[in-house]
Amino acid sequence: MGKFNKEKIDELSEKLLINLTDEENEMILKEFNEEIDEDFETISTMENISSVEPMTHCLDDFVYELREDEYTGDNEDIEDLLSNCDDAVDGEIRVPKVVG
Repeated sequence: MGKFNKEKIDELSEKLLINLTDEENEMILKEFNEEIDEDFETISTMENISSVEPMTHCLDDFVYELREDEYTGDNEDIEDLLSNCDDAVDGEIRVPKVVG
C-alpha cells in the first residue's frame, strides 16, 4: 500500500471542500496507489534526474509580443451582428437569468 489511505483522502477532500462518497474515495485511492505511485517510481529510477532544471512553463523559450489595442471604428452593422443571436431586442441581447 502506498502513502495514501482512506483517511488521508478524506482529510484532503475536506480541505478542498469536496464531499466524496465511499465509492469516489476508493476510486481516488486506487488511482493514487496504482497509477500515480507507479509514475513516481518510474521518475525516481531515471538517471541524472536530480540535475534536470525545473520548468516554470512548458514553453520557457517561447517569445511573444503583446500588441496595442487599437480602436478600428464603428464599421460593423449592429443589426448584422445581432442577427447571430437567438434573442435580441432593441439592440440588446437577452440572456437567461442566473441570479436569484
